[in-house]
Amino acid sequence: MTAQAPFDLIFRNALLRSSAAPADIGVKSGRIAAIAPRLACEAVEVDLGGHLTLPGFVDTHIHLDKACLLGRCGHDHGSVSEAIRAVAGMKKNFTVDDVYARGAKVLERAIVHGTTRMRTHVEIDPRIGLRGFEAVKALKDAYAWAIALELCVFPQEGLTNDPGAEELLIQALRNGGEAIGGCPYMDTEPHAHLARIFDLAEEFDVDVDLHLDFDLDPSWWHLDEVCRQTERRNYGGRVAIGHATKLSALPPERMKAAAVQLARAGVAVTVLPATDLYLMGREATHNAPRGLTLAHKLAADGVVCSVATNNVLNPFTPFGDASLLRMANFYANVAHASVSDFDICLDLVTELPARLMNLRDYGIEVGNPADLIVLDTTDGRFAIAELPDVLMGFKSGRQTFARQRPTLLSPKN
Repeated sequence: MTAQAPFDLIFRNALLRSSAAPADIGVKSGRIAAIAPRLACEAVEVDLGGHLTLPGFVDTHIHLDKACLLGRCGHDHGSVSEAIRAVAGMKKNFTVDDVYARGAKVLERAIVHGTTRMRTHVEIDPRIGLRGFEAVKALKDAYAWAIALELCVFPQEGLTNDPGAEELLIQALRNGGEAIGGCPYMDTEPHAHLARIFDLAEEFDVDVDLHLDFDLDPSWWHLDEVCRQTERRNYGGRVAIGHATKLSALPPERMKAAAVQLARAGVAVTVLPATDLYLMGREATHNAPRGLTLAHKLAADGVVCSVATNNVLNPFTPFGDASLLRMANFYANVAHASVSDFDICLDLVTELPARLMNLRDYGIEVGNPADLIVLDTTDGRFAIAELPDVLMGFKSGRQTFARQRPTLLSPKN
């Protein structure tokens, strides 16, 4: 018998965040089989040139179903409610093919910008029915070669006040929904809304990922009820809240107390810089508030946090390229992150969102899928500071994209 080679593929000279010097990564059947300074084996080799190598970016909160809508509506919407109304007016005419085409455009951009895992929030209600859900399910299958997509189904326009929404949510959960969200500030009975979302999460054994609030008035909030439901149901580590812009308006002592409450309950926080900054504080005539919750400071206090995309080219956010590296850089600028915070800012789009999504096989470790991306830098801090190109990406050891470096054409050439 011929001895089977230990590796199918070896990545040479990969600089990992956990080591000071480049190492080799041996891959067998799509999974990482060894990590060592110098692997001796006859196998296909890819030299990564000492560049920073990551397991890919993780986007915990994006809306593929309502992306790329700027060409269909006037987008000078000045508030959250106006943006919701604008999309609500369009989505009743969405088709499966339409949602698929717009979502594919964003997914492809995310892939070439280095995202390897993604949770997309999909609206489910009587206006859109299950058309958006069916389209995103098809995207999940079609792009599985490059990105692992998780579907979080949720009612954007309320639940108890929207007859038919719950039945559709249940259908989606029975047919591939992998997490459930909610939007209590859009419901006439926010506590009943949250209770029912948690009921369904328990029934179908899925995680909860909520759109918690979207204003800057901390005199009232639903955070206490979310933490109460989480603790009562022993759901710690399986609940996340998105936006949570009220936290940005808290004085230091209240913010510290909120961090303790979130960490104790096991409730994670996702900050969405592009949308939060675009929609918060628009009524101010001067000294406009940023409306950005400081995720890196919450993370330092033991709260699992992420920075994510949210919307791309629609009334909620008329910008975007689905680059999480750009989003982390944007966040670091606006959040006044210090240079010493740059490592945790990179964590906010890699390790921490992977924890938020309970991804057990994420990371460049033996036994995990050989999912990795290569950045044109040799230092994680510079990944945040200078926005290097993402040179190439791999899914289960198979290359999914490559980016050519630009060539300067001086007069001497």
